[in-house]
Amino acid sequence: MAIKEIIDLTEPGVEFVRDPYPVYARLRESGPVHYVRLPDVDGVWLVVGYEEARAALADPRLGKQWLPEGEAGVRSVGHNMLESDPPRHTRLRKLVAREFTSRRIAALRPRVQEVTDRLLDEMLPRGRADLVESLAFPLPMTVICELLGVPDLDRERFRGWSQAIVGNADAGQVEFAERQMGAYLAELIEDKRCGGPGDDLLSGLIRARDENGDALSSAELVGMAFLLLVAGHETTVNLIANGTLALLRHPEQLAALRADLSLLDGAIEEMLRWDGPVEIATWRLAREPLELGGRRIAAGETVLVGLASADRDGSRGLPEPDTFDIRRQQRSHLAFGHGIHYCLGAPLARLEAHVAFASLLARAPGLVLQPGRLEWRGGFLMRGVRELPVSW
Repeated sequence: MAIKEIIDLTEPGVEFVRDPYPVYARLRESGPVHYVRLPDVDGVWLVVGYEEARAALADPRLGKQWLPEGEAGVRSVGHNMLESDPPRHTRLRKLVAREFTSRRIAALRPRVQEVTDRLLDEMLPRGRADLVESLAFPLPMTVICELLGVPDLDRERFRGWSQAIVGNADAGQVEFAERQMGAYLAELIEDKRCGGPGDDLLSGLIRARDENGDALSSAELVGMAFLLLVAGHETTVNLIANGTLALLRHPEQLAALRADLSLLDGAIEEMLRWDGPVEIATWRLAREPLELGGRRIAAGETVLVGLASADRDGSRGLPEPDTFDIRRQQRSHLAFGHGIHYCLGAPLARLEAHVAFASLLARAPGLVLQPGRLEWRGGFLMRGVRELPVSW
C-alpha cells in the first residue's frame, strides 16, 4: 500500500486562521483534493475544488451517520439530521420540515425587525461598540430561541457550550459541553411537555407525527433542538460579522450599497460566497472506496469539504474569485451546503441578515472599523471574528 503524501495545515498557524485563502489557492493549483494534517487530526482528505466539493456534498457514499441506528448512548445531541444518513435522515428531515415552514419563517420578519431596532437603540448612542456582542450574536440568538419557544434559555452558558463544540476545543471539552448541553436541553423539553402545547417550533416537534404516526424520540428531540439552536445562531453571527467586515474593508462597495439598497440581496449572497460563516463542512466518512478529484479514497477514510476554498475557485468560470463584488452576476456558492444536507435554516439566515444590514446601514452613517488586529475564532468549522470593534 502506497504511503500518501500529507500536507501539514497546522504549520501556517495564526496566519492561516486569519486568512486561509492564499493557502487554499495554492492547494487548488496542484489539485482539487489533498490529504492533510489538521490540529489533533492526522490524515484526512480535504476537498478544495468547487466541482469536487459539490459532488462530495451530494455523494451518498460519503456518510454522516456516526451513531448506529437506534443507539441512545450519552451523546443525545448527535441524534439529529446533520449526523444522519437515509433512511434516518429522510425521516428526521421530513418531520422537522413539516414545522419549519417558509410561512413560519416569513411571519418572523416583523419580530426580527423589532429585535434589530431594540439592539440598535441600545448600541447607537454609545458611538462605538463590538458589533458581535451588540448585534451579530444577540439578534439570531433571540430569534431562534423565540422560534423554538425557549426565550429563557441561559444564553451565556449555552454560548460557551456551543463555541466549545464548533470551535477548536479539545476532545474532553467537547464531550463535556455535549453532555451538559444534552442534559440541559432534555430538561427544557420535559418542562415544555409538562407545560402544555404551544405554537412554537419545539412544541410542534414534540407533537409532530407523520401519516404513519411516526414521531421524534426523546433523544431525537434533544438532537434536533441542539442542531436548530446551534446552527440557528452560530452561522448567522458570522454572516453578519464577516459581511460587515467585508463592507468596511471595501468602502467603494459599502458606498454603492448605501446608494442603492436594492443591491442588498446580491450583496448578502456575495458575503456568503466571499467569506462565508462555515469554512469546512462537518466530517464525512467513506462508506466504500471511491475516486474524487483523481484521488483514490479508501473505505473508512474521512473526507472534509472546504466550502470557503470551493467558493473562491475560479476554475468553474467565476471571474475574479478573490474580488468582493456585490454586483456579481454569478452568485452560486456552497455556503449553505448542497444535496440532502442543504441548510434548512438558509431562509431564516438570509432574512436576519437582510434586516440587520438594512437597519445598520440606515441608522449608522459613517460606520468604520476601529484600528487594531482582529482575532479570528479558532478551528476549521466556523469562520468568524471574536470581536468586531466599530464606530460611527
